[in-house]
Amino acid sequence: MEEKFFTLREVELNNNCPECYSRDGLQLTFKQRFIENSFYRAISKETAHSLFCKVCETPIFPARWTDDIERVFEYQQRASSPKPTSFKLKTMSWVLILALAILLIVVTLFFLGIFDTINL
Repeated sequence: MEEKFFTLREVELNNNCPECYSRDGLQLTFKQRFIENSFYRAISKETAHSLFCKVCETPIFPARWTDDIERVFEYQQRASSPKPTSFKLKTMSWVLILALAILLIVVTLFFLGIFDTINL
């Protein structure tokens, strides 16, 4: 099973970087998780965020955020609504479901005696 995140929104912030004190270069990214494997693809409710300074090339963790950054983050988080959850079956799932349905019908007909009257 492969879990990935896709980008919902990227925002350039005008706040000072807590590491290098530059006013331009802070980038806030909101991401949402999706799961994909051979049988299905699903978008979950789970979201993640990251703050990165492009000037000093440093990820800024929430423990280092200033009050100003936290206020801007909260505003941007409300403005970034996640996509609705979804669940889609892939072709492999439909083939497996069809094969199991056919097998169930054959077994049921065998136990009901339908195949006994037909001389194969």
